[in-house]
Amino acid sequence: MTSVPDMRISMATAPHETGYYFAQQLVFNGLSDVGYTGLQPRPDVPGSSIVHAVFSSFVPGTTSTDPDCHDGADGGACVSCAVEIPAPYAPLYNLMVKNTGGTTSTATLVDSASGKSTHVGSYTLPSGAGGIKSSQVGFIEYYPWNAMPSHLRSSLLYANVTFGAPTTSTPGPGSGQVHNPYEYGDCVGKVNFDVRTTDQGYHVSVGF
Repeated sequence: MTSVPDMRISMATAPHETGYYFAQQLVFNGLSDVGYTGLQPRPDVPGSSIVHAVFSSFVPGTTSTDPDCHDGADGGACVSCAVEIPAPYAPLYNLMVKNTGGTTSTATLVDSASGKSTHVGSYTLPSGAGGIKSSQVGFIEYYPWNAMPSHLRSSLLYANVTFGAPTTSTPGPGSGQVHNPYEYGDCVGKVNFDVRTTDQGYHVSVGF
């Protein structure tokens, strides 16, 4: 199992409250189930905004002894790791996922502006897990809606985030790419979805 890429996300114009998840999925060679890594906004505390970083595995048999991790992810089995730090929303954050021995992966949050790094979590995948596959998808989720039988689309809070191309220090893979984001699901054309290209990647806005 070799090193895997850094995922790059900025949530500069996101509401400072719980609800959104801005994420990239991971799939490891030899395994079919996914993992996630990403950012979530949280309510401010006096004097600072709060950044919540996540690193999860939905692979059966994943284990962890990391104090920042716990069993269960999205209400299912497996493992989820998370930290909350006082930090600005504006920088492009690198979510660095690295092999740290055997089939163990460790995630670190790096502020690309200041260089400050924060440990997110570490978990061990089942034997046979390889390096990350070359292609997967990301998503923007407003998860309070998941528990609602219906919802008022105009109540979706406005968010504007950037997804940058992944990078890697592993020799051979070449330059990473992010393809044009798109809408899917039952709210296509109804939630003010917009995509623009910037020098950092794709600028995606949604909500009202």
